[in-house]
Amino acid sequence: MDSLFNPILTLSDSQFQKLADFIHKNVGIKMPAEKKIMVQSRLTSRLKTLNFTSFDEYLDYVFSPTSKGREEIALMINQITTNLTNFFRESNHFDFMTNTILPEFLQKGIQNIELWSAGCSTGQEPYTLAIVMEEYLRQNKNSFSAFSILATDISSRVLDTALNAVYPASEAESLPLELKKRYFLKSKSDSNPQVRLKPFIREKVTFKRLNFMDSSYKEMGKKHIIFCRNVLIYFDKPTQEKVVRKLTEQLLPGGYIFLGHSETIFGMDLPLKNVAPTTFQKI
Repeated sequence: MDSLFNPILTLSDSQFQKLADFIHKNVGIKMPAEKKIMVQSRLTSRLKTLNFTSFDEYLDYVFSPTSKGREEIALMINQITTNLTNFFRESNHFDFMTNTILPEFLQKGIQNIELWSAGCSTGQEPYTLAIVMEEYLRQNKNSFSAFSILATDISSRVLDTALNAVYPASEAESLPLELKKRYFLKSKSDSNPQVRLKPFIREKVTFKRLNFMDSSYKEMGKKHIIFCRNVLIYFDKPTQEKVVRKLTEQLLPGGYIFLGHSETIFGMDLPLKNVAPTTFQKI
């Protein structure tokens, strides 16, 4: 009798494939068969919230031509997409930016640096960029007049977290003490210690929603530096090339794009040259 009241919500192979095909077509993310249990687990909470007792009911709702169905698609994508990030992740990129790119831009007379964190997740990457820029300006007086950072993601859920800029205190533990004092506020709670980026850092970052499957990224504007790290791994090779091409179109001549440590543009016909590990400059 218990199973009648606590039904096991099981996603069939055909249901999973329908979802996987939709996600790949509309978001570009690959969903191989081994992801089925993960998708089932993450969507079960949505079924419970909507009081559905089967994935058949849920899929009928998601793919119905109604406004509620369209709203649920966005919530479904939020649940499925994986977000993993932390402050100063793959720190060699920030070192290259500080030691090579920014001095080069300064020598060229560039005054206003435009940066973009594409696939920003919960915000640690764009806030790290803001800290890197602030540190450079602090240590190099009268260098750049201004900088601004655009941060985009497809998930409205992670963008809300990023905008709030509140994180578990453990995420900032490994940072140098002077950086923590300069850029973070600390909560007074012992049971749930948290940190928050200070207002002057938060205001340097503008958050927007972007689907990498959009036909172009022109509305994002031209940039000097683009970080798009650990995003391409979710796409197949043709989609990867399309995404990098659209990103490169928004990169100013001589600008730089950073990819994740396991990502490559090898074999792609793009106006980029490799200048450091997973670091490319527009030709």
